[in-house]
Amino acid sequence: MSKFTRRTILKTGGAAAGTLLLPRFAIAQGDNRPSVTIAVQKVTNANVLDVLREQSNVGERVFFSSIWEGLISKNWRGNLEAVPGLATEWRRIDDQTVEVKLRQGVKFHNGDELTAEDVVFTFSRERMFGETEAKSRSTIQAFEKIPTPRPGKELPPDVPAVARRIWPDLVRVDAVDKYTVRFYNATPDVTIEGRLSRYGSDIMNRRAWDESASYLDWARKPVTTGPYRVVELKPDVSLTLEAHDEYWGGRPPLKRIRFLEVPEVASRINGLLSGEYQFACDIPPDQIAGIEKNAAFEVQGGTILNHRLTVFDKNHAQLANPLVRRAFTHAIDRQAIVDSLWAGRTRVPNGLQWEFYGDMFNADWSVPAYDPKLAQDLLKQANYKGDPIPYRLLNNYYTNQVATAQVLVEMWKSVGLNVQIETKENWSQIMERAPTRAVRDWSNSAAFNDPVSSLVAQHGPNGQQQQIGEWTNVELNKLSEFLETSIDRAARKKAFRRMLEIAEREDPAYTVLHQNATFTAKPKSIKWKASPAFAMDFRAGNFEA
Repeated sequence: MSKFTRRTILKTGGAAAGTLLLPRFAIAQGDNRPSVTIAVQKVTNANVLDVLREQSNVGERVFFSSIWEGLISKNWRGNLEAVPGLATEWRRIDDQTVEVKLRQGVKFHNGDELTAEDVVFTFSRERMFGETEAKSRSTIQAFEKIPTPRPGKELPPDVPAVARRIWPDLVRVDAVDKYTVRFYNATPDVTIEGRLSRYGSDIMNRRAWDESASYLDWARKPVTTGPYRVVELKPDVSLTLEAHDEYWGGRPPLKRIRFLEVPEVASRINGLLSGEYQFACDIPPDQIAGIEKNAAFEVQGGTILNHRLTVFDKNHAQLANPLVRRAFTHAIDRQAIVDSLWAGRTRVPNGLQWEFYGDMFNADWSVPAYDPKLAQDLLKQANYKGDPIPYRLLNNYYTNQVATAQVLVEMWKSVGLNVQIETKENWSQIMERAPTRAVRDWSNSAAFNDPVSSLVAQHGPNGQQQQIGEWTNVELNKLSEFLETSIDRAARKKAFRRMLEIAEREDPAYTVLHQNATFTAKPKSIKWKASPAFAMDFRAGNFEA
């Protein structure tokens, strides 16, 4: 990883320490709002702005709360608790039905008013579900590679696959009147409200879809209700947004926002300190002190509801035996990674769960213990002979990704695992099914306060691992359905505990490394507060130049 040196700080600090001049695009006379450029590692992975295709950390950053909005929102300036969004209220009709009242007077980017028709269409077969059926737990196969766009409106196969991951049992959404809709589930579900608030349940404009020439045309410039509208997406380069002045939440404080891909950490930091960028994202902890030596700058951020994982493909010849995968999990000194690469700014969590699950949280659960002797014994029992095991790796898509991988490989080597890094350029290459798909990096988020939002959504029958054919487990799949349909909280917690035992101990699908954290650098003169998430809030009240 490139280091940002004290000499570089001093060299660029003089210009940046003075009066901050935010760049201004060509704007209408009399509009004195500033524009900002945000240096990010990646804008999107799929090069589209569809919330059902770009289910990623980088997508969360550009989508929320700038472009996409849901009926139930999150308090991005608080603790991510549920708050009214495009809906003002909602109520349970029964265990399978929720009624939602829409906020009146909300305007889309094209000037249309939000009505029940837009909500019904958002959750339709044409837009979301395709030919998939509710109440079907058969795994929907998804493509490892990003599909080639079609000329018409046919949905890419990963869209309905993700839609059924989010809404496995949704039957239909009906308009009760212009500003009221009802969601009907095929089974009881205590998490319908959570699903309404999660990434992917965000509302789109029907007319804009109808008028688009193709899915790709729409997906690169979706019409939504957020405070900023899309001006231009340049694949692998940048995303430019402009203010939506009829935004229901108040006039946006910025004229334009430009997210610019700057893959190298040192380049993001240098550009920030020279005034080229106003924000630099994904700052590694070891760079924070160097940035803050310049009194004009600060770094904000911390832990978020996202865990970093190592993920296994159990179809690989060397990983078919669960004892080998268990050896991987016991060879990792997670606390050493947190202390050395994260400067203690994050933690080792209780497996794939979060405290905000409330009474569903298993406080006495832990990640596999660091036990090199046990790892060696497991490899001996498995009759592992030292054959190479590929580890597909991206170049710092995640903060400290390469450094973490190098540490992990050495830890695995010390117990006898022959793990070999294979650097890849993109996620399609990481996911591609082939004999060399064995170990990879990933992260999992908790979209709402229940384990179906993480363990089931990511590793259950229609989680990504099973949809691309990396891993499956019959018992876990049955428990996933129980967790999604039962209303008995005690029984649900017992089922969740058993799922953790399967996925993290007996038949490892993954192993949790640490809770993720994200850090953003900016000038102190910009009055802006980071959210406890990848998302960046540039609405009224959270930005002041």
